[in-house]
Amino acid sequence: MLPNIAIIGRPNVGKSTIFNRLVGKKLALVDDRPGVTRDRREGAANLLGLEFNVIDTAGYEDEDAKSLPGRMRKQTEQAVHGAELAIFVIDGRAGLTPLDEEIARWLRSAKTPVILLVNKAEGRAAESGILESYALGFGDPIPFSAEHGDGVADLFQAIKPYVEGFMAAAQDEPKDETAPLKLAIVGRPNAGKSTLINKMLGEDRVITGPEAGITRDSIAVDWVWHDDALTEEELLDGVEPDRKVQLIDTAGMRKKAKVEDKLEKLSVADARHSIDFAEVVVLMLDATKGLEAQDLRIADRVVQEGRCLIIAINKWDVAEGPSKLFNGIRTALDDGLAQIRDVPLIAISAFTGNGIDQLMKAAFNVRRIWSSRVSTGKLNRWFEDAMEENPPPAPGGKRIKLRYITQAKTRPPSFVIFGTRVDALPESYRRYLLNGIRRELGFGGIPVRLIIRSPKNPYHDKE
Repeated sequence: MLPNIAIIGRPNVGKSTIFNRLVGKKLALVDDRPGVTRDRREGAANLLGLEFNVIDTAGYEDEDAKSLPGRMRKQTEQAVHGAELAIFVIDGRAGLTPLDEEIARWLRSAKTPVILLVNKAEGRAAESGILESYALGFGDPIPFSAEHGDGVADLFQAIKPYVEGFMAAAQDEPKDETAPLKLAIVGRPNAGKSTLINKMLGEDRVITGPEAGITRDSIAVDWVWHDDALTEEELLDGVEPDRKVQLIDTAGMRKKAKVEDKLEKLSVADARHSIDFAEVVVLMLDATKGLEAQDLRIADRVVQEGRCLIIAINKWDVAEGPSKLFNGIRTALDDGLAQIRDVPLIAISAFTGNGIDQLMKAAFNVRRIWSSRVSTGKLNRWFEDAMEENPPPAPGGKRIKLRYITQAKTRPPSFVIFGTRVDALPESYRRYLLNGIRRELGFGGIPVRLIIRSPKNPYHDKE
C-alpha cells in the first residue's frame, strides 16, 4: 500500500506536466489549451526513491455543478478527500488569481494536508508570484519548474514526512498477493463505457454525460468484485469471492479518418496503449446502433495484440428485437473476426447494472484460459491425432513433415511446430491446426499464436 497524493489547481497551471515528471512517463495528456484533463488519473511515482501514488486532477473551476466543468470539479474534490496529501499548484508567472484564492479557501476547509507549489518559477518573472503565494496561508511555497525539473529536492523534503508517516502506520496491515485482473473498457464514443465503470464502483468515479468524447485520458481504478455465484469446483480450487480488478476506462475510438483534433488523436492513442496494457478487453457496443465496421476494427486490434476479448452489448434494457439483434451480432462477429471464433458475447445495461456479474465471470474465466498451459502429454496426443486424421499435403510430390509441437508461452497461448519444408505449408492447413488447438485443447474464443519452423533453427540439434 502506498499513500495517495493529489495535484490540484486551476486550469493550465501545469498539473499534468508535474504528474508526468513524478511518474517518469508522459502518461497524462498535455496541451497549451486549458481543460485538457477531465477525469482524475493515477500513477505510480518515484521521487528520489520516495514511492507514492500521484493523482492528476481536472482544473478546478467555479461552475454550476450540473455543467461539465462542475462535474469535473466534483471529481477533483473526491480525489482530494481520498488523498493523504494535496499539492496545490499555482502559476508563478501569472501570480495569484481570484480562482486560486477560491481553491485555497476550499482546501482550508478540507481535512487533507496541503503543500503549496509555485510552478513555472524559473527566472525573475515568477518572483512576484512566489511572494504573493504566502498570502494563501499554506506556509512557505516550493518554487518549482515542471518543465525543467527545478525544485525536485525541495518537493522531496516536503512530501517525505507524509509518505513515511503513512508507511509506518500501514506496515503491519496484511498483504494480498493475488494479482488483480487488468480489465480495459473500450468502444466508440457514447457507448456507455464510463457509465459502466461508475455502476461497477457504485460511485460517480468518472464523468459521464450526453456529450460525446468526455473521456480523454485512460483512467485506471482499483476495484473489488464480489462473486456471489462461485461454483463448487471454484470453491475447491480456493477461489475467493472477493476478487481484485483494475478497471481501465478509455476514450471513445472513432474511425481514424474522422479524428482530426490533436487532443482526440492523443486520446485514441492512449486508449490503444491501454489495450496493450490490459489482460482482458471489453468492447462495448450500443444496442441501439448494433455492430459497425469500427467495432470490428477495434476488436481486430485487441486480437492482434493477443488480449482476451469480450463483447458487451450495452443498453440492452432499451433494445428493440433483442433476440434478433443478439443473433445478428453473433453472426457478424463470426464473419468479421475469422481469426477467432466464439468470443464471449454478453448483453448488459450499464445504467441498471444487469449483466455485470455475468461479464465479470466471463472476464476471469477467459483470463484463466489465456494464462493456462497444456501438459506435454495432452499436447502430443492431440498433435498425433491431428496428423493422422488430416496429414500435411505433399506439394510437388514431396510431403511436408511436421515433427513435434511445444507450447512456448502463455498470455497469449503460443505454440511452435517444428518440421521440414514448412515454407510450402498452405495457409488452409495452418488454420486447420489453429482451429484444432482452440477446439480440442480448450482455447475457444482466445487469441492463439502458432509458429511453424523449419529444421534450420536453434532447436534442430535437440530433436
